[in-house]
Amino acid sequence: MIGKWGRFLLLPLLLAAGLTACESGAVQPGIVSTSAAAPGAANGSVAAVGGSGRVVSINEISLRGAGGGSGNGGMMGGVIGAAGGAALGAASSGYSVAGMLVGALLGAVGGAIAGTIVDGQHGTGRGIEVVVQRDDGQRITVAQRDDGDVQLGDRVQIVQDRQGVAKVVRDTTRSRD
Repeated sequence: MIGKWGRFLLLPLLLAAGLTACESGAVQPGIVSTSAAAPGAANGSVAAVGGSGRVVSINEISLRGAGGGSGNGGMMGGVIGAAGGAALGAASSGYSVAGMLVGALLGAVGGAIAGTIVDGQHGTGRGIEVVVQRDDGQRITVAQRDDGDVQLGDRVQIVQDRQGVAKVVRDTTRSRD
């Protein structure tokens, strides 16, 4: 069957697989899909940023990173995993240096994977999926945090935030139709 080292090597993989399964169902912010209703518009094109149109649908979704993670999850997980792995590796190998190093390496990898996954889930919460009928006929679906700014029927623009992620904002340049 699986020896002592085989079980030790499988631990980070099982941890990562278990944590990855928890993250399903949440949508990443940004453009989810586009449909080419107008001739010459590219289907699935990310060049949709910058257009204007009208909100035709808003749906509530689970949004990954709605509050934003710290970005240090991988590093912190790796450090904590290395320390714990070194202690476990040394103890399970009769306090040998080789066991400590292997444990630290495996703990660092497993901890970094787990920390990255947890950091990516941090702030997962309520979001909205906004469907915009652009002035050129193209329909664009954008997932974003629900800040209450966009309402059904509003004239909107599709812009990029500071991180380059597409977002729908109310168009304040025009008078209300």
